[in-house]
Amino acid sequence: MKNFFSRVTQHRTSRNKTSTTAQIPFRMNFLFIIVGLLFAALIAQLAYLQILHGTQLKAEVSRTDSTVETNNVQRGMIFDSTGRVLVGNKTHQAISYTKGVNVMAPDMYRTANRLGKYLKVPTDSLTRRNRADYFLASSSREKQVDSNIPGIKNAAQSDVNNKELQYLYAHPAAFKLSKQQKNDAMIYARMSGAYSLSTTYIKETGVTGKELAEVGEHLGELPGVKVGTSWTRDYPYGSSLKSILGTVSSEKIGLPDNKVNQYLAQGYSRNDSVGQSYLEQQYEPVLRGSKSQTDVEVSGTKIMKEVKRYGGQKGDNLQLTINAGFQKKLQSLVRQAEGGAGGVSTGTYAVVMNPNNGNIIGMAGVDRNPSTQKITNNALGAINNSITMGSVVKGAMVSGALMDGVITPENSTLTDMPITVGGTKKASWFNKNGGANMAVNASTALEVSSNSYMMQLAMKEAGFHYHEGAALNMNPNIFNKLRGYFNQFGLGVKTGIDLPGETTGLAGSSSRAHLGNALDEAYGNYDAYTTIQVAQYMSTIANGGYRIQPHILSSIRGTSKNGGLGAVKDSVTPTVLNHIDMTSAQRKMVTEGLYDVVHGTNTWKTGGELDTIKPEISAKTGTAQTFYKGTETVTLSLASYAPSTHPQVVVALAMPNLDYNAEDNNMKLAKSIYQAYWDTVQSTSTLKSGTSSSNSSNVQQTAQPQQ
Repeated sequence: MKNFFSRVTQHRTSRNKTSTTAQIPFRMNFLFIIVGLLFAALIAQLAYLQILHGTQLKAEVSRTDSTVETNNVQRGMIFDSTGRVLVGNKTHQAISYTKGVNVMAPDMYRTANRLGKYLKVPTDSLTRRNRADYFLASSSREKQVDSNIPGIKNAAQSDVNNKELQYLYAHPAAFKLSKQQKNDAMIYARMSGAYSLSTTYIKETGVTGKELAEVGEHLGELPGVKVGTSWTRDYPYGSSLKSILGTVSSEKIGLPDNKVNQYLAQGYSRNDSVGQSYLEQQYEPVLRGSKSQTDVEVSGTKIMKEVKRYGGQKGDNLQLTINAGFQKKLQSLVRQAEGGAGGVSTGTYAVVMNPNNGNIIGMAGVDRNPSTQKITNNALGAINNSITMGSVVKGAMVSGALMDGVITPENSTLTDMPITVGGTKKASWFNKNGGANMAVNASTALEVSSNSYMMQLAMKEAGFHYHEGAALNMNPNIFNKLRGYFNQFGLGVKTGIDLPGETTGLAGSSSRAHLGNALDEAYGNYDAYTTIQVAQYMSTIANGGYRIQPHILSSIRGTSKNGGLGAVKDSVTPTVLNHIDMTSAQRKMVTEGLYDVVHGTNTWKTGGELDTIKPEISAKTGTAQTFYKGTETVTLSLASYAPSTHPQVVVALAMPNLDYNAEDNNMKLAKSIYQAYWDTVQSTSTLKSGTSSSNSSNVQQTAQPQQ
């Protein structure tokens, strides 16, 4: 039995070995078959691609992308009324960088380091983030940083950079940069700020001849780097008008954050220079010009070919109504007047305007800090500083009363006397105690600047019958009535001047508790107005009753072949905002009163010091009792026009918070301004002849009512 089982076992073993040996060739043959089939499929696919689509794929491999690169052009210039340059462009040699397509941080890092060998840039604005980004742009340094951050290998790619920055900020000693590296980091930061195929300046100004030569010599190893030109704003007549002209952002600052989306939608790049304030901002679409366009062919990260499609066009120019020579003198005169003011004077402001078309010929101003005595130029103070002007507004007060019908040209006589209501006495400057009571009509009231007359007009307009000591029981609506007439002349409303930032002035409370202030309102000692409003008000009287919108822009013009003013593309047409509904007899009462302020015969006339000005002027002086930080002060103002017949120019000025005993600072300044005007702007030989003191304006022919 044992032998039997042994033979059976041997037989089974022998059969299993034979079966296994037989399976090996079968499996190998099967694998060979599979591999063969795969090779066949691969060969078939290659044949399919090469034979049927070879041409297409070859073109795809060698394909280049075409795109358009844009570059900035010179900004339009700003000229004065005579064609002199107020704001020009100063050309500088510059080094720029155009970022290619698919350019990565390591590419820019290498270029920045190479360029840094030949170019030195200011590094004062290099930020901590700039330094960190430059440090991490080196792959070896980035690996070194990553080795110190636990778990960074498993972090999402979006979190890696944040973790790296956090580490560097926590270990500032780990990424200290040498002076040369800081220079290179600044270059890298400017390159990084560029978009694909956009151009940014690496160094706009101050490029030395040596730097130009060395960079130019190595341009082949500096992809994207170019030698070109840049422009910065230049002010040949100084910076006294800069607050009006405005400023332009630098390429480094680029678009303002609060308008970035608006500008991007208009085709700007983030690093473009734009007007930041006033005229530069107001007329940005005109001044910016149109960018040049270059067709660029790109293969991979390399720019293969550049062909200029459109050379761009310089921005159009602005010609202003301002006369630069006169403006310079005006600013100097205003500054001199403020310099001699002393005390707690807070500034001086002046506007010179053509009453017939709204042209601003000059606008000047200075602020003064009474604590430090420091004086700073601020021409814009003429449109945004609200000042209690005093009696200068009485021409509007008399006009309103005439239009309201409480007085007429035939019956306007009242007695100047102290006014006592509710236990409070108010009086004219020359008749404080009633010793100089006298009968005055509307014209004489302007000549002597009667406060009493104006208060009586206000009470009449309110329907209040005055008697000495009576309680002032008027309807508070009197405030609205008085202000309504003042507004028609431009007092207490925006004039519409083409500069941002104009204010409306300040109106005091009109509640019943402040009813007594309605009398102060009548003679200009309550509400506050701007100097430009006073100029518009006096222009409205001077031109026969047309409130014209003042403006600084005269025209938009192209550029001539020699770079000067070119053809007129658009011009400003004077705009009449409203017309004062007064008869010629009513207007004559007002204009005669303003003439008599200077040339009248009454002992108490207020502007006699101005009668030496030639040609003759008409005017209204103003004095307001004011306070500055508890100190009693006086504010002097003046509104005037010349010549008294056929007015050509209006001068308005304000001098707030002078010493209380100041008397004629306003008239001294006005005399100097008129002298400068006739010497600089207009010859008296161009004036029309005439002897009447009433105006006959040609504004109807030069302006159209606003629709």
